[in-house]
Amino acid sequence: MKKYVCDTCGWVYDPEVGDPDNGIAPGTAFEDLPEDFVCPVCGVGKEDFSEE
Repeated sequence: MKKYVCDTCGWVYDPEVGDPDNGIAPGTAFEDLPEDFVCPVCGVGKEDFSEE
């Protein structure tokens, strides 16, 4: 699975790790994140992420 990086702050979403602190289970692909997912560091939406 591909990693995605926040264009604003550089936080990396790694699907193998997920984002358990925010209810995203390990193994969740970026494409499968909820539409209202936001970067846990700076709060921007999925549209502000790029493939790493």
